Amino acid sequence: MLRLVLSALCVCLLAQTAGAASLTEALQQKYSAMKSFTASFEQVLVHKESGMRESRRGTLDFSKPLLIRWETKEPSTSKELLVVSSKDIWNYLPDEAIAYRMPLVLVQDSRSIIQVITGQARLDTDFTVKQQDKEKGLVKLRLYPKEPLPQMVEATIWVDEANMLIRRAVIVDFYGNTNDITMNDLKPDAPVAASAFSFTPPKGVEVEDRMDASVQEKALLN
Repeated sequence: MLRLVLSALCVCLLAQTAGAASLTEALQQKYSAMKSFTASFEQVLVHKESGMRESRRGTLDFSKPLLIRWETKEPSTSKELLVVSSKDIWNYLPDEAIAYRMPLVLVQDSRSIIQVITGQARLDTDFTVKQQDKEKGLVKLRLYPKEPLPQMVEATIWVDEANMLIRRAVIVDFYGNTNDITMNDLKPDAPVAASAFSFTPPKGVEVEDRMDASVQEKALLN
């Protein structure tokens, strides 16, 4: 009897593994063919130690190879602009009148938050992927980086099988803090102006240059 139970469990696990691999391949083919997209986002940040919870809303523009415009518009007290250009990264905080300039290396790793939410992460080589039960009609994939980073020890994404689009991603960092991002109105291959991916600090804004790799990194999308 025990042997039959163990055999059934093995078959179930093999089926889940095969399903995850098939879905991962289809997902990566979809995003490999996609040149750009636009979306609105809802973000919920939860700090594990304090229990503090913060909700934000805004828009996301993406264009290949890895150009990003992430603009937090609500609440008004949390307005923020993150621009990833072909040369550098700008993170502008208007309420603080400060803009950070950072190197592209912060987003070039497949395990970065930006790579995951834009579908550019190499799930087949850099993660162990496990398929979970469906949730609200979406396929749930648990991602474990083969070499975890402080900003990502695990992630979960929800995929719409009908069009192979990532609708939600939850990132967990080393401290157990979570970054929950839901993307709405996602439009594949939507036209995005090149000007969306450039940034010039407004007059009077302090610029903190962190292009030097020895300067401590600033967390992105947090």
